[in-house]
Amino acid sequence: MTAVHVVVPGTVDDPALPSGGNTYDRQVCAGLPALGWSVHQHPVPGPWPWPDARARASLGRVLASLPDGAVALLDGLVASGSPEVVVPEADRLRLVVLVHMPFGGRPDGDDSGPAGAGECAVLSAAAAVLTTSDWTRRWLLDRYALDPTRVHVAEPGAEPAALAPGTPEGSELLCVAAVIPGKGHDQLLTALAGVADLPWRCVCAGALTLDPVLAQRLLRQARGSGIADRVRFVGSLAGDDLDRVYAASDVLLLASRAETYGLVVTEALARGLPVVATSVGGLPEALGRGPDGTRPGLLVPPEDPAALSAAVRSWLCESEVRERLRRAARGRRVTLPTWSATSRTVAGVLAQVAA
Repeated sequence: MTAVHVVVPGTVDDPALPSGGNTYDRQVCAGLPALGWSVHQHPVPGPWPWPDARARASLGRVLASLPDGAVALLDGLVASGSPEVVVPEADRLRLVVLVHMPFGGRPDGDDSGPAGAGECAVLSAAAAVLTTSDWTRRWLLDRYALDPTRVHVAEPGAEPAALAPGTPEGSELLCVAAVIPGKGHDQLLTALAGVADLPWRCVCAGALTLDPVLAQRLLRQARGSGIADRVRFVGSLAGDDLDRVYAASDVLLLASRAETYGLVVTEALARGLPVVATSVGGLPEALGRGPDGTRPGLLVPPEDPAALSAAVRSWLCESEVRERLRRAARGRRVTLPTWSATSRTVAGVLAQVAA
């Protein structure tokens, strides 16, 4: 078997901090052995993607421990912010960087300052770059003038899941997103306040500990809007707990300010749940279309709570809209990519680099 060393954030297996990037990393590490790869995983602790000196030193020790010529797959969350550690190893190691979210693609990111320059240096030095969507690939090629033959797309897969039964009224709303500024919970609450005259309940599942000040501000916003009794922030959920909230829901709401793909979108579609979301980044790719070409959801501009509110009102008030979107979501459900296909794409890129 050919060995690959996979360098990931130290939180990759932390159930309290679920993320699309962590899920992707775990799935690829699980899928590569069946394709002839011996996987050596190296979790690196640190406040990624903004590492301190201790985190950079830990990453340096990991890379220095790898043998000359080793194939190393680095999560971009770890690699992109550490050019002074990663770039000098590019002549010795065969580096592949997996970009979940480029710096300039983040609401708090910067592709023109030091962060962007460092990311550009890392990606330019890598033997290959993997992205999770066509949108991310285009963004990287446009900003950093990378060699397009070295930048590849490995679309995330979707876990098979039981079909959610749904309710006739469609009034059980769900948002699955960590409570951080980029996920737009403030916009979501404003939109929901605009449909307070209608019957609905909304569960917001996602880490509350990453930005406690924001979490408290959102609770105050919900109380001030008179919807606090209808919106539940339940914290991070995973496994059976997350399955249960999906099964009890009618539609996924996502007010993100930035997304390179949006794994929760395909998680919802895998259960036949339509999606109402912002049309940012690679999210429209994740949403896709049903076999008949119908989108299994509604897309609205980011930072436009009025448009999001109107879309939610359409979902709640128009039974024909609900039925159309549910049919499309169930059609899209059977066309979602698999994690085995993702692993095959990644393995193909690793094989090119190894050769």
